[in-house]
Amino acid sequence: MTTVERTQVFLLPDLGEGLSEAEIVEWRVAVGDVVTVDQSVVEVETAKAVVDVPCPYAGRVVALHGAAGEVRPVGQPLITIAPLDGGDEPAGHATYREEERAGSGNVLIGYGTGHGGPTRRRRRPRLTLAPAPGDTARTDTAPTDTAPSEAAATGGSAVTGGIRAAAGSAAGAGDASGHPAPPTALVISPIVRRLARERGVDLNAVRGTGPGGVIRRADVEAALTVPAARLAAVPDAPVAPALSGNDDVIVPLTGVRKVIADKLSRSRREIPEVTIWVDVDATGLLETRAAINAATPDAPVSILALLARICLSGLRRFPQLNARVDTEAQQIVQSAGVHLGIAAQTDRGLLVPVLRDAQRLTTAELAAELAATTAAARAGNLPPARLTGGTFTLNNYGVFGVDGSTPIINHPEAALLGVGRIVDKPWVVDGQLAVRKVTQLSLTFDHRVCDGGVAGGFLRHVADCVERPALLIAAV
Repeated sequence: MTTVERTQVFLLPDLGEGLSEAEIVEWRVAVGDVVTVDQSVVEVETAKAVVDVPCPYAGRVVALHGAAGEVRPVGQPLITIAPLDGGDEPAGHATYREEERAGSGNVLIGYGTGHGGPTRRRRRPRLTLAPAPGDTARTDTAPTDTAPSEAAATGGSAVTGGIRAAAGSAAGAGDASGHPAPPTALVISPIVRRLARERGVDLNAVRGTGPGGVIRRADVEAALTVPAARLAAVPDAPVAPALSGNDDVIVPLTGVRKVIADKLSRSRREIPEVTIWVDVDATGLLETRAAINAATPDAPVSILALLARICLSGLRRFPQLNARVDTEAQQIVQSAGVHLGIAAQTDRGLLVPVLRDAQRLTTAELAAELAATTAAARAGNLPPARLTGGTFTLNNYGVFGVDGSTPIINHPEAALLGVGRIVDKPWVVDGQLAVRKVTQLSLTFDHRVCDGGVAGGFLRHVADCVERPALLIAAV
């Protein structure tokens, strides 16, 4: 049997609910590289997240199907792997054949066989240094084998260590006269180079936010709205739109931004939504939080966690709001569990990660899960499955310094509670004017699932618990 006949073609796997395609962001490997079972071979962007895709086969890469920037359908060839011949098997790869026979059930990083011992070595991605203006293009390839232990000594992965090393050598390079060479930008992804070229962005003026200062696509897009001189001179300054140009700024409606637009448009088209609101005295809630955290300083509880607990109490009383409308079956489906969505603003747009069966969590567990989930969402580490399937959403838009809002329901859910900022305001307490901590709560609900009496009852229960947290104990 020839090597060609024995090659294995890895198809782009199902990356999550309702996802039929993915855009290749950057390849982690090149033709000729040796890969292990479950090694990440490509970074792709779906409509919900940017994810690393691991390969279930071990061997040598003989073909990459698709270039950076290309959209590939699920189920189509992604990468072709040929088994290693005995003479080609490098040190540290003696288990290749065994792993290849075992295969892998992996779809996304963090799921599957867990193959990959501490002695494994990976090929580094080819690193391209963007030339300084006037220089010819130059491609430097980092050494191909670096043990993870070497990377650990530098505080990063083998790939990151290689990037840092290349960055150091580029920064320290000079001409024959001893003068420093012009700065060179670290770029790995072809899509980044192409985007910069098409938009006229000087990569040497862009500050990279990737590992070791690598310039990523988001850095180029950010540079489109910031003067280059400002990027170079004040790298940590807040980014502000540049309005002095004569050309319109075109932002492609793709990826997460497209999904957000589609979902919000569909929500407005299909859901007859109504928003009601009430101002509440949150002084008691803040005092309760302070008392809890004083008693358990090692496991602090956030205001958001307390609000989540209050929402769960309200949904227990008014389950009509923990529902969705099935228009095809012409029925309302009330969920048995509360899959609580938490609106989180990230660099990639508004995401709503979901805490499944949140009603089973204690307040302390809610606080820990909320902190971990929102952090993972902002870091882009959540798998797509964690961004779907919510039944009710909590949106704390008060973090943006606003008092109120009429938020759009996260389709296909039936309701969303919004919370404004908590500020000092004059408030009447026992007939006397006092300064209290006041916030505004807004409830947007689908009028098909309930009428105003149910929605008003839920919002009033939430407001009462915010003002008098002891009611939570009575409601349990």
